[in-house]
Amino acid sequence: MRVQELADHVSGRVVGDGERQIDRIGDLVFAAVSEIAYVDNEKFFDSALGSSASCLIVPNGTAKRFPHRTLIEVANPKLAFALIGAVLHPSRREPSIHPTAVIAETANIASTAYIGPHVTVGEYVYVGEECILHPNVVLYDNVAIGNRVILHAGVCIGADGFGYVRHELGYQKFPQIGTVVIEDDVEMGAYTCVDRAALGRTRIGRGTKLDNMVHVGHNCDIGERVVIAAQTGISGSVVIEDDVVIGGQVGFGDHTRVQKGAIIGSKAGVLPGKIVRPGVWWGIPVQPLDRYKRMNAHMNKLGEMRDEIKHLRQQLADLETRIKTTD
Repeated sequence: MRVQELADHVSGRVVGDGERQIDRIGDLVFAAVSEIAYVDNEKFFDSALGSSASCLIVPNGTAKRFPHRTLIEVANPKLAFALIGAVLHPSRREPSIHPTAVIAETANIASTAYIGPHVTVGEYVYVGEECILHPNVVLYDNVAIGNRVILHAGVCIGADGFGYVRHELGYQKFPQIGTVVIEDDVEMGAYTCVDRAALGRTRIGRGTKLDNMVHVGHNCDIGERVVIAAQTGISGSVVIEDDVVIGGQVGFGDHTRVQKGAIIGSKAGVLPGKIVRPGVWWGIPVQPLDRYKRMNAHMNKLGEMRDEIKHLRQQLADLETRIKTTD
C-alpha cells in the first residue's frame, strides 16, 4: 500500500513522499527498504535516523527531527503501527475445518471460522464468526465462543472446575454442570484453561486478552478489555472488573474481587475474599505499590539491622557488667 493510504487508515499526517510503496512492517533497527517502522520514544530517535525503513511512524510534531525522511505523524505511533500491521499482514486462515478435527454433530460452527488440526469440539458448542482455533484446542460440551475469538494451541475450554466436598472417606466431587461463555474479540494464549462453572457460568468478557498458560477457575467473571499475563492462576468465583491489568504469575484466592482501574504486578498474591481497589498493587499479600516499596526497602536492610541489634546487645551487656562491677 502507498504511504498516504496507510496514513489515512490511522488518521495520520504524511510528511514526504506519500506515493511511496510499503510492503511490510519492520523492526526500527533491522527494517529494509519498502518496510515501515515506528518510533515513540525520544531515546530511539538516533536509531530512527539511521533506519533503512522507507517510512517511519513518529509522534505528532516531531517531523523536524527526521529531515529528508518519509513520515507519518500520529498521536500514538505504536498503536498506528499495530493497525498498519493488521492491514499489511492480514490473517491467512481461510474459513475451513481441518480433516483431523473432531466435531460433534450438534456443534454449531459459523461458516467463517477456522478449525485447525486435531481440534476437538464437543456437543452443543457454539463457535461464532471469524474465530480461529489453532491446533489441539479442546472445547468441552455446552460452551459458547463469540465472534473473532482466537484460541491458540492447546487451549482448553470447559473442563470441570476444581470443586470437592470433604467427608469422612475423602472428597466428594461437587457437580460441575455449568457452562463457559467467551465473548467477542477475546484472545487466549497457548495452553490456557478456562473451567466450566459448577452451576451457572464462567465468563470471559469482550476484548479480554489472556497470555499463555493462564488458568481461570470455575464461576469466575472476568470483565471486558482485561489483560492477564502468563502463568496467572485464578481460583473459583473470582470477579475481575473491566479494564484491569494483571501481571504474570499472580495468584488469586477464591471469591476475590478486582475493581475497575486496578493494576496488579507480577508474582502478587491475592488472599481469598480480598477486594482490590483501583490503583497499582504488588507483593504477597497484595498491597498498594507505595506500601510494598517501603516494606521492600525495610526488608533489604534486615542484614544491617541484625548487625546493629547484635552490636547494641553487646553494648548493653558491657554496660550491665560495668554497673555490677561498680556496685
